[in-house]
Amino acid sequence: MNANWKQDPRLKKMNPQKISLLTEFAKRVESAPKDQLLPTLLSLNAEASKKGIQFNDEETDLLMSIMSANMNENEKKRMETLRLLSRNLSRRGNK
Repeated sequence: MNANWKQDPRLKKMNPQKISLLTEFAKRVESAPKDQLLPTLLSLNAEASKKGIQFNDEETDLLMSIMSANMNENEKKRMETLRLLSRNLSRRGNK
């Protein structure tokens, strides 16, 4: 993933704290082995929760589309699986 995602105009409506957290997440994803994406995503979710930050479904969908823009089909499928898992974990945590 390159830094061009930060230029997406749809991010202008997003809270700057969320963008900052996502920037940190992007750095981690770039340096993490592909088999460590799930723990990295879970770590981000835990950090966001500690800071009182939650991403709604629309924000999550936007971020996933931005982050997967330059991925091949296998990487996109993996990202979609992580998104669904994250959504399910988030919903469980809110019950």
